[in-house]
Amino acid sequence: MDLLAIHWHVDPVLIHLGSFGIRWYSLLFVLGFVIGWYIFKWFFRREGIPEKLLDPLLYTLLICTIVGARLGHCIFYQPDYYFGSWQGFLEIFQPWKGGLASHGGTIALFLGMWWFSAHYGKKHDFDYVWLIDHLAIAVALTGSLIRLGNLFNSEIYGPVTSQPWGVIFEIRGETEPRHPTQMYESITYMALFIIMMCLYKFKLDKLHRGFFIGFFLVGCFGMRFIIEYFKEANKYFDLGFTTINIGQALSIPFILLGIAFLIYAAVRKIPARAVHPEQTPKPKEHTHYAKPLNR
Repeated sequence: MDLLAIHWHVDPVLIHLGSFGIRWYSLLFVLGFVIGWYIFKWFFRREGIPEKLLDPLLYTLLICTIVGARLGHCIFYQPDYYFGSWQGFLEIFQPWKGGLASHGGTIALFLGMWWFSAHYGKKHDFDYVWLIDHLAIAVALTGSLIRLGNLFNSEIYGPVTSQPWGVIFEIRGETEPRHPTQMYESITYMALFIIMMCLYKFKLDKLHRGFFIGFFLVGCFGMRFIIEYFKEANKYFDLGFTTINIGQALSIPFILLGIAFLIYAAVRKIPARAVHPEQTPKPKEHTHYAKPLNR
């Protein structure tokens, strides 16, 4: 027995109700969206966006996250299984069997926010970049909570390690400490969230549109690229000078996209805050009174 390791044997199910149970993962997943709703409520109030858009925004985010993350896992990580038989294909619609992929969820969110901004943005004085800028802040918190949920599920951990923070996932039958890579990601996303919230609160008027999403993509997927070295992957790509796994390969486009958004922010210099056109002042009415004569 390794006395320096952390022995993790927490039940993934928080509350057992007969054959039904409420899992820590589900609770943290929902909690992320609930807190995100209140964060966006603050954004909308501060920048003069109608709060009636909060509910359709939440529904769009939920659908895009679940559908995109599930399809991402099936397409990127196990296409042979999910598209190789009817049994596998039917399991695509059962997200509790298998997993969710953050890369797929991110792609779906980009598409969903494009639709949302096209549908509501022009009428309410915001555009696509403004929307995903603010979304990046809330997503960082939600991502941190979801990765914490992965810890409670004792999943997506790394290889054996001798580090004192190694975790023995006893529920999975592990007997040696492993890298808790889900916590590496959770801490990373929480740090990004705190930094961006502070910047939004105190420096919003000095920042430009595209900064938040660029900062998030570079920070999130840059760290994800590094953390992938501590994961056990089932697919690798040989680049000649080095070998990367599929998670790293999928992270590279998002890092480049983040750099592009940072360049966009620096070049275009559009205010990060929502800009509402000022009401045109009414012209002064001319009077027909005669001016007094100067004497």
